[in-house]
Amino acid sequence: MTSTVLLVILCLGVASGAPAHDPKLDTKWKDWKTKHAKSYNPKEEALRRSVWEENMRMIKLHNRENRLGKNDFTMKMNEFGDLTGEEFRKSMDNILIPAAVTDPHAQNHVSIGLPDYKDWREEGYVTPVRNQGSCRSCWAFAAVGAIEGQMFWKTGNLTALSVQNLLDCSKAEGNKGCRSGTAHQAFQYVLKNKGLEAEATYPYEGKEGPCRYRSENASANITDVVNLPPNEIYLWVAVAAIGPVSAAVDASHDSFRFYNTGIYHEPNCSSHFVNHAVLVVGYGSEGDVKDANNYWLIKNSWGEEWGMNGYMKIAKDRNNHCGIASLASYPNIF
Repeated sequence: MTSTVLLVILCLGVASGAPAHDPKLDTKWKDWKTKHAKSYNPKEEALRRSVWEENMRMIKLHNRENRLGKNDFTMKMNEFGDLTGEEFRKSMDNILIPAAVTDPHAQNHVSIGLPDYKDWREEGYVTPVRNQGSCRSCWAFAAVGAIEGQMFWKTGNLTALSVQNLLDCSKAEGNKGCRSGTAHQAFQYVLKNKGLEAEATYPYEGKEGPCRYRSENASANITDVVNLPPNEIYLWVAVAAIGPVSAAVDASHDSFRFYNTGIYHEPNCSSHFVNHAVLVVGYGSEGDVKDANNYWLIKNSWGEEWGMNGYMKIAKDRNNHCGIASLASYPNIF
């Protein structure tokens, strides 16, 4: 089983003939460059400024429509602001997956025994949000997040585990470091290796290197891997009863890239293609009408500036929105 992951591609070409820049945005542009340590040559800066301004206009329009009740989430500028949508999407190799089938009768039956709300952060299962940077390592972040939760369940100690260990050492299982990978294959590595180091002993570098795993530094192990059927019912049961679960979504849209707050629902999101790994850490519902505004709570690996301090609420029980249940898996620790 294969999946894909997300990497933002920097410094690709854009169309020439950029419009004149808005001088009212000069200060914001300078502040944005400083905040995100952006530096360009003069020609490139003119092009990137134009892209950034276009993204600013798109975000403002979306948020204006949000205030009018035309959508359920807001957007904000972030570190991806100098990329065109096409550049953002070119980094992703979409993979076709079977359509998830949801039986409403089965869902009603299952829901009787499940809590209406779960947030594993509140129970100590989730480490702080991190930033994958320019490495296509979201698969590894999703995998360590699921293992971290299960290790907390077993030991009572929450330890940040090594993403770099997976980047460098799980190629035999099919992962390709900063190019691509899946959480399932990462779990297979830990299972066969009988151990995974902590972030403290094998820190993240955001680039591939030689495998430097040392068994004496192992901080986690797993005994089994569970791949869930592509159905939100199974994901619901797992998140309710097991802990954080790794998953994958279609993250190719500008609305996902600049997500800020609210329940994310993108009409153009695919339920059959996924390209970015995330960690499902909970679920719930907003509003007074039961089931009308259900959401999954996902942890991303784009830093705390993105979304709700690194998290997103994405529509739940709406036909496997963005493929959220299509490639879900978790480790067991007996």
